[in-house]
Amino acid sequence: MTATFSFLLAPLQYDFMQHALLLAALAAVPAALLSCLLVVKGYALLGDAISHAVFPGVVIAYMLGLPVAAGAFVAGLLCATLTGYLHAHSRVRQDTLMGVVFSGMFALGLLLHAWIRSSVHLDHILLGDLLGAAAPELLQSAAVALLVAAALALKWRDLLLHAFDPVQARVSGLNTAALHYGLLAAVSLTVVASLQAVGLILAIALLIVPGATALLLARTFGRMLCLSCAAAVLCSVLGVYLSFFLDSAPAPTIAVLLGLAFTAAFARSLWQARAARRGNAPASAARQGV
Repeated sequence: MTATFSFLLAPLQYDFMQHALLLAALAAVPAALLSCLLVVKGYALLGDAISHAVFPGVVIAYMLGLPVAAGAFVAGLLCATLTGYLHAHSRVRQDTLMGVVFSGMFALGLLLHAWIRSSVHLDHILLGDLLGAAAPELLQSAAVALLVAAALALKWRDLLLHAFDPVQARVSGLNTAALHYGLLAAVSLTVVASLQAVGLILAIALLIVPGATALLLARTFGRMLCLSCAAAVLCSVLGVYLSFFLDSAPAPTIAVLLGLAFTAAFARSLWQARAARRGNAPASAARQGV
């Protein structure tokens, strides 16, 4: 029994695993909170677009000797702003424009990375480097988590109204432009915080799957936020923990667990729907008999 307990606690004996577990939890919180808004608003592709579009900002910041996080944040905002401008001045659908912008910016990042031949390994940018987390990354993720959580605590009702009915939000006197670009800035910040945790490619998993999972289980937005955070943090921490024993990369392991959580929530919702139909069948037959 003691040997089994020691075996299960083996990952916690290493400092790099402790840092990785903490960073995974910190990166999951803001992503899970924003995930609910992105799913409700139908902006799933926006998270995907920004997560890929920050890549040229990362490379340019490296070339100029600037903080990588600053370059990623600026590139993310540029992607969102450019998409909005093109949507306002063309007849092309917004989801199509997002695909055009993020694929173009991501390809530009790949070209720049190949051109400068940097010492930064591409896999660390695309897939994250949780096991290499240090104090600066932990502080950055903690700051982003606190900032996003505080902003949503203050403005979640306004953001929710803007997500469901932008016209009503504008008529009510809300600054819809500030809400829109504030949401874009928060998503960009969260992607920056996710760079070390899951990388650019799998950031979409943290930004979309927790909210989609919670949507299947919750009937109120407040409960949806709580379930989304719980699912994201649990899958992130468990993914890092299991990767130690499976000898796998933490980021893909986290993404797989998030997918399994969504599958379980979807199966539960189907079972509940079928149970409700079976329960309504006798009542309907009785009414027809009467």
